[in-house]
Amino acid sequence: MKHLILVGACYLDTILTVPHFPEEDSKLRATAIQVRRGGNCPNTLEVLQQLLLKDLNSDVKVRPHLVSCLPDIGSAATQRILSSFGTDDEESIVDFSHCLYRQGHNEAASSYIIRSRETGSRTIVNYNGLPEMTVNEFASIVETLVTPQQQGEEYWWHFEGRIPETALQCIHHLRRTLPESKISVEVEKPNRDGLVELAAEADVVFYSRSWAESRGYAGPDACLKGEAALKASLVLCTWGEQGACARWLSSGDEECIHCPANPSGREITVVDTIGAGDTFIAGMLYGLICHIEDWTREAKLSFAVGLATRKVQRDGFAGLAQPDGVPTA
Repeated sequence: MKHLILVGACYLDTILTVPHFPEEDSKLRATAIQVRRGGNCPNTLEVLQQLLLKDLNSDVKVRPHLVSCLPDIGSAATQRILSSFGTDDEESIVDFSHCLYRQGHNEAASSYIIRSRETGSRTIVNYNGLPEMTVNEFASIVETLVTPQQQGEEYWWHFEGRIPETALQCIHHLRRTLPESKISVEVEKPNRDGLVELAAEADVVFYSRSWAESRGYAGPDACLKGEAALKASLVLCTWGEQGACARWLSSGDEECIHCPANPSGREITVVDTIGAGDTFIAGMLYGLICHIEDWTREAKLSFAVGLATRKVQRDGFAGLAQPDGVPTA
C-alpha cells in the first residue's frame, strides 16, 4: 500500500461572479454566487480521488489522506466539507481521521473570491480563525498513521507551503523518523518568507508563475534553472496558458521538458481558473505515484497539463477523470 498525505488548509469558498472588478467604495451586483469547499490540498485530493477511483483495479493501491485544521467535528461547516468528497465510504476514499478538529470552533477557514468576467481575474480575501497545526501535533499524526502493522509501506507527503517555518520543521521530523518518505512542496505565494528554505528540503517542488515572476523570471524554464532546489529530483513550474515545464535532476539530464497547455491550437473557452494549479499537482502526483514505470516523463507532464487545461474549461472539479485523459507511454 502507498499512502499519499496532503498537509494544508481547507476553506469554504464563496465565489462572486461580477461583470467587472468593483471600484473602491462602490456598489456592484453579482451575476452569480457559488459556495464550495476549497483549499489547495483539498482541491488536489478531490481530483486525485477521481483518478484513483478510476484505477481501482490497478496493481498500485494508494490511500489518500488529508491533514488539515477543521472546525468542531459536529459543526455544520465540517460536515459540509467532509460530504463534499462523497456522502459515504463507497464514494470517498480519502482518510480524514488525521485532521485536527478544533473543539468549540464552528466556522471553517473562509475565502471570498471576486471573479471578473471582463478580465477573467480572481481576487481572493481569506479569513481563518482556527488555531494552526503545531509541529508536536504533526509528530503525533505521523506516529498514529505509521503503525507497526504498516512498517514497510510507502509514504508520500505533500505540503502546501502556507506556513513555511512549521512545514520545514515537519519535514525535518519526517527525515529523522521516516527517511524513506518522499516529500513534495508547493511554492506559490510571492514574497512569503521561508519558501526558498522549504524548497531546498523537498524531493519534488512545484513552483507557481506568480512566485517565478516575483523572482524576476520571464518563463518557467528560467525559474527551474535559477532556483536552488538542493535535494530535489524533480522541479516543476506552471505558466498558465503556456503550460508547464519540468526538470528531472536525479539522472544528470537537466534539460527542461516543456508541455504547452493547448498543443492542438484549437480555441478553448476559459470558464473557471480557480484550482487549476491544484489540478496540475494532482495530475503529476498521480503520474509519479501510480505510473512510475509505464508512463514516460513527457507523458506524466502532458497528462498533468492536459488535466489542468480541461479543468479551466468547466466550473469546479467534477468529471475531470475522463478516459481520453490517460496518456500513452
